[in-house]
Amino acid sequence: MDWSLIISILINCLYASALDDDCPTLADGDSLSQTQLLDRLTHGCRYDRLERPITYSESGQRLPVDVYMRAYIYFMQNLEAHDLQFKIYALLQMRYLDPRLNFRNVSPKRRQPILGEQQLRDSLWMPHIFLANERDSSILGLTEKDILTSISPDGTVIVSNRIKATLYCWLNLKKFPFDEQHCSTILESWMYNTSELVLHWEQKRPITYDGALHLTEFVLQRSWSNETVINADLSDLRHGAFAGNYSSLSFTVHLTRVVGFYLMDYFLPSMLIVAISWVSFWLQADQAPPRITLGTSTLLTFITLASAQGKTLPKVSYIKVSEVWFLGCTIFIFGSMVEFAFVNTIWRRKKSVPVKKLNSKHILKSTLSPNLLRRRSHARSRSFSGTALQKAADTSSLGGAGFNNYLTVNLPITTIKEGQVLDEQRTRNLQKLDVNFVESAFGMPRGAAQSTGGISAASSTQTLTNNNRNEGGGGVDHQEEIDLSGWTTLTPQEIAMWIDSRARFVFPLAFLVFNLFFWTFVYCI
Repeated sequence: MDWSLIISILINCLYASALDDDCPTLADGDSLSQTQLLDRLTHGCRYDRLERPITYSESGQRLPVDVYMRAYIYFMQNLEAHDLQFKIYALLQMRYLDPRLNFRNVSPKRRQPILGEQQLRDSLWMPHIFLANERDSSILGLTEKDILTSISPDGTVIVSNRIKATLYCWLNLKKFPFDEQHCSTILESWMYNTSELVLHWEQKRPITYDGALHLTEFVLQRSWSNETVINADLSDLRHGAFAGNYSSLSFTVHLTRVVGFYLMDYFLPSMLIVAISWVSFWLQADQAPPRITLGTSTLLTFITLASAQGKTLPKVSYIKVSEVWFLGCTIFIFGSMVEFAFVNTIWRRKKSVPVKKLNSKHILKSTLSPNLLRRRSHARSRSFSGTALQKAADTSSLGGAGFNNYLTVNLPITTIKEGQVLDEQRTRNLQKLDVNFVESAFGMPRGAAQSTGGISAASSTQTLTNNNRNEGGGGVDHQEEIDLSGWTTLTPQEIAMWIDSRARFVFPLAFLVFNLFFWTFVYCI
């Protein structure tokens, strides 16, 4: 007799009986309590929480676990632009089928799902899903975490977690504060690749929002969900240095910034500050203290206003719309100060400026290059006086009268009919223009110019009469005198006041054009 064989059979029988004693039976499951039933279903002899549920197809192929997700967003905090992040408070729910927990045949009378909290969740296998773009996350709850676990009779497991997460969101601030942002929440499988686990969104309403959800700075326009696969290589440590394809879910919210705050606290005040800087155009050019104080105070006030808005933004390399507005307003305020420096310099000049024509082109040209024009004017005046003196000498020699040394300035010629007499106002204007021109051309004292004014006017009147009597002869000389005599003298003070008067219209008009282009770009491009 082989005693060794008999001994081995006895040992196996004793070991089998011991296993039967350690593995509790599932018979008469209806008489068991909910806790007792769960203890027997999840006993180590039947259930391994470290191993995923395994199912096979009809062909015997091993199938991955399908996990279905749903998210309920009941609070969302405003985007923090300087940190590129936002916070959400959400309820995440995942559903999957575990055949090992099927108790429909064990306890047929038990038709309600078994409910539990974190303790029940810790005794089950759970798909390891994480937030790929999280900076911080936690499950809410104080002494007990807010986790709800449900096991249906067919083995369907539903786990709901109430979480708080701080998520990364890259912001495009090129059109700030008229920007629109798209922020995503990304869920990925940590341990199992697509051959073991696949994530899906629920078919009906995968993403829902609380009806009382409101944001102070943004408006939630819409949201959408997406399912994708992430390819991870050995250089990607996000999945524990395991290469493969991992299932991923994401939902994205489209947020539009509310610009009411920025319009009332930044854009409208900056418009008023720019308009205040134009008040200096109504002050006289020699009033340096008030104009300098007004210009510097408006510039510093605007810079302070703009810096308060930029403190909450990250230091990005591209130009934002708010910076374009800042540069435009700064240029207008600085331009008003430059205009004051220009007119104040002109005001302090000592000599008058001859101007060929009373229009913007010739006034600015004469103002910017007064020395060259003054030399030309002096040369022409000496030419006029030499011609007049030569004519007077010829007249004296012919008439035998004595020669008187005086200055004659030719004025624009006006043709009048024979017998027509110039009215007193026209004669007075000619006399006044001639006196001013003599002063500017020769730098004569006021009294001396006035003493010669009567002679010049008389000479001008006599010239008009002689030209009327000699029509048709000397037409070339007549036209030459007209071209050389169309100059007017303006004092520096008159030029400064003329520039200020033009600036009162040019600056507001230019600012209006700037606003037209700016707001067209903001809302139409």
